Amino acid sequence: MLILVTNDDGIRSQGILVLARALKRLGDVYVAAPDRERTAAGHSLTLHKPLRIEALGPRTFSVSGTPTDCVNLAVNEILPRRPNLVVSGINRGGNLGDDVTYSGTVSAAMEGTLLGIPSIAVSQLGEERFHFETAARFAVRLARQVHRMGLPPDTLLNVNVPDLPLRGIKGMRVTCLGRRIFDPNNVIKKQDPRGKTYYWIGGNRIAWEERKDTDQEAVENGLISVTPVHLDLTNYTALAVLRDWENRLMPSHPRRRSGSRSRT
Repeated sequence: MLILVTNDDGIRSQGILVLARALKRLGDVYVAAPDRERTAAGHSLTLHKPLRIEALGPRTFSVSGTPTDCVNLAVNEILPRRPNLVVSGINRGGNLGDDVTYSGTVSAAMEGTLLGIPSIAVSQLGEERFHFETAARFAVRLARQVHRMGLPPDTLLNVNVPDLPLRGIKGMRVTCLGRRIFDPNNVIKKQDPRGKTYYWIGGNRIAWEERKDTDQEAVENGLISVTPVHLDLTNYTALAVLRDWENRLMPSHPRRRSGSRSRT
């Protein structure tokens, strides 16, 4: 079994070191991760400047790009063959609900999925001290199961682990994505010592919608959340409604009456 490990916290993050060490129980592990923190990089590719790969040790590579770049370069240039699995993490902090659209951790798993490789994103909730061993132990179990059973087409698994030691975990739950309620004053405006204005985004507190079986509800109750995330973002329920708009927005040209002559 060949496993690619990546992240968005950077090649020297403690989370990726713990994850790579744990996954070596299952097979050969290669690490390809950004050379610096790329938190909230989303599913971005570097298109307008060259990328560099630096070998830091046996099967460990630093990439001067985003998590998505790392997966692309690893699969196409670094690895000796196509990996059986991509595991992204362990992220410092949760990637719950709407976070999946911003997260570089989740986006690396998305890229693996787009390349047809079963992929998992793993995040560990916490503030200052993180129980990375808790997330790593579960990641090994889940990776073994995914390798054995596979995943549905175009689907990755987004894992969030509560801020607890392993003995405090109450179980696992398969969940849906939660939904945040953002503070409308989410941008903080300040001035630096020279009188120049600057901004912080996302500085205010948020709440969560009250919904059952969400990832946020699971971790709050001491359960590991595993959310299947599908790459197809189409709202199929809305298709029937919106197709009625086709003729309203772009009406077909009226036909000429039979026998009429055009003027010259």
